[in-house]
Order: sequence, then structure tokens, then C-alpha cells
Amino acid sequence: MSTLTGKRVAFLATDGFEDSELTSPWLAVTDAGATAVLIAPGAGTITGKNGHEQPVDATSAEAEAADYDALVLPGGVVNADDLRLDTAAVRFARDFFAQHKPVGAICHAAWLLVEADVLGGRTLTSYPSLHTDLVNAGATWRDDEVVVDAGLVSSRTPDDLPAFNEKLVEAIAEGRQPAQTV
Repeated sequence: MSTLTGKRVAFLATDGFEDSELTSPWLAVTDAGATAVLIAPGAGTITGKNGHEQPVDATSAEAEAADYDALVLPGGVVNADDLRLDTAAVRFARDFFAQHKPVGAICHAAWLLVEADVLGGRTLTSYPSLHTDLVNAGATWRDDEVVVDAGLVSSRTPDDLPAFNEKLVEAIAEGRQPAQTV
């Protein structure tokens, strides 16, 4: 497995996240040596749809993509829908693309990327119900367990987490992605 020693990985989520889509990638990147940091619209603690609680390290309003090596976006319908209404969260996600940094998005998380307007010309996967939204945002959608496109790592559901985690760690280890643009 790749080593991520010295890397800082931001996880952007809020209440209603899919528990395993936060905890499993978190464990994968920390086991590989990275420091994981939870960013959310509000301070305190966020709660997943199945009850997992996670303390917030910084708010989206104060977070800067320049301080991190990669971004992970857990899914969850409520989580993704609420995040795309937070202008600071949208800006934060968009900045990772502008800085050519790896981004992982699973399940409904791609909704935030639609709002950030970073999907034109990209290929990705998601929960199947997002297919039309992603195509309308200019993306090519595939029904695969994991899709990697110039540092954008995407998967469909918690069932895909092993493949997602493997490709996510690889992308973070590779670092900056010149083709990862806005």
C-alpha cells in the first residue's frame, strides 16, 4: 500500500453523512500515514445517518484547500444536499480542482461537485440516481465500482469502499494532478 506520511487529507461533511463513507476512507488514509481533518459548515460534532458522531476540526468558512493535500467527500443524501447549499463548502471543494489536488467522492457526494461546476469533460460514477444530474453538468457517467479521472476518484455506494479506498490512497500518494483543473 502507498504511504501518505506527511499528507493532510480534508474530509468535508455535515449531518446526515453515510457513516461508512466517512469512517472507512478515514481509516484507509490514516492507516497509510496521513492526517485526516474533518471540515463541516458548523463547529462541534456532526452525526451520520446511522448515528456515528465525529468531531469537527474546522469549519468550511475558515478552511483553505492550500492547507491540505487531498479532499474526500462522503456521501449521504442529506449530507450532500446540505453541503451544496453552503457557499464556503462549494468554494472549498472547487479550490482543490483549481490547485490540481486529488478529490474522492462517493455515492451522493458528486452533487457538491455539480454545484462547484468542476465536472465538465470528466468521467465519474456515483449513486445511480445522480446519473442525469452529472450528465447535465457535462460529465460522462459510468456504472463502475470505482472510476479515476485525473485525480478525481469516485464510487457508487458503501459496497464499493474497498476499491474506492485503494484508488483514493493511490491518488493521494501520486499528489498533484496537472490535468485536475476547474
